Amino acid sequence: MATDSFADLLSIYMRRIRASASGVATEIGLSREAVNNWRNGISVPNPRSRDKLVACTRYLRLTESEANRLLNAAGFAPEFPLQAETTGAQPFAAFQDKLFAQLAQAMPYPIALLLSPAHWGQPPFRNELLQRARAQYGEGSVLHIQPPFSVSAVPAEYFAAIGRQCGLGDVASDYEFEHALERRLLAGERIFCLVSRFEQGTPALRETLAGILRSLSEMHSGRLHLLLCGGEALADLKYRSGDLSLLNIAQVHHWPDPGLADLMQLAHLRWPDTAWTEPVVAALQTLSGGHPALFEEGLQWLVDHPVASSDLTEGQAAWTALRTHLASSPRLWQTFLPLAQPPASRARLQQLLQADELGHARPYLQDDELRRLFWGNLIHVRGTGEAARLHWRCATIRDAGFMVLDSCLAD
Repeated sequence: MATDSFADLLSIYMRRIRASASGVATEIGLSREAVNNWRNGISVPNPRSRDKLVACTRYLRLTESEANRLLNAAGFAPEFPLQAETTGAQPFAAFQDKLFAQLAQAMPYPIALLLSPAHWGQPPFRNELLQRARAQYGEGSVLHIQPPFSVSAVPAEYFAAIGRQCGLGDVASDYEFEHALERRLLAGERIFCLVSRFEQGTPALRETLAGILRSLSEMHSGRLHLLLCGGEALADLKYRSGDLSLLNIAQVHHWPDPGLADLMQLAHLRWPDTAWTEPVVAALQTLSGGHPALFEEGLQWLVDHPVASSDLTEGQAAWTALRTHLASSPRLWQTFLPLAQPPASRARLQQLLQADELGHARPYLQDDELRRLFWGNLIHVRGTGEAARLHWRCATIRDAGFMVLDSCLAD
């Protein structure tokens, strides 16, 4: 909201979890004085410290909507565009139906991973997922675990926080957490547990939590349904470390690219007073490649330039102006710049930008540049099975890549 005070919001969110300035500073890599200046309204984050503020939202365990609100108060674009707490018709409804159906049928281990690239949230549309789970499992049988971000948390604090999130009362150890959750399973209850940002915290605490959930899933077959959500870091835990059996036995799902019907719903949810038409939204789908942040920026541009909507046809002036605007998006530059600045990866990026096809899609991309572009949501998969290939999302994104390269070469 435009009227939010950044200092007031930060103070509210810090008080909610009793976070100190020194604690926040340690976790996000700033000085205590800098955090105190934010909280006291003496200063606000500058553009170069946006990543520090995003880390702060994770440490404070903010929802996607809360994170967007804090970023907006600091003058930044949202980290998770198009996230709305909705009622009625929902985007991606068919995918969510399929996801829950497959989880319910996964025996003996109803465990799934839901992976999503940048700007969709982890998971995307969390409230909608939880609402759907409550309708299927019952209001009191849906738990949401979000492990503490802090790497300095001791086991007692870590599991006490998770116990509170699950409504299990006061737990002071991993054993008490496991025992409290098992009591509910022994009573015959079927429990759905959404675990978001599983990769947070220290490896030792993460391994303990994974072991507890895997053990309870084995002992109470079919009664503990787990959906673990994340992005690149969660995929790395599954495919690169390979030592967490909880992840090794989980089915993997990827958040899908939005279709035209999804984008129409998102446009109406985001700007309900604007009469969005299918031709306009379809044109924006082509220009943005379904990238959620670019799509939202395109919607905002069309709201600001209403006359352009009637001329949004390929080759026309409005099309060219919007494409140029989107190619200048800071979100694209934030992903491209780390690849364009070192001379070695700059040459590789130039090669990739000139290619229409980027190679075979694999469950896990070993190529560092391709993996960064994939999780940055700049490339995606087209086709299925052996025919699945990697492609740039759209010409606009390639435009941005060339602009970044030119900028780096000029410097």
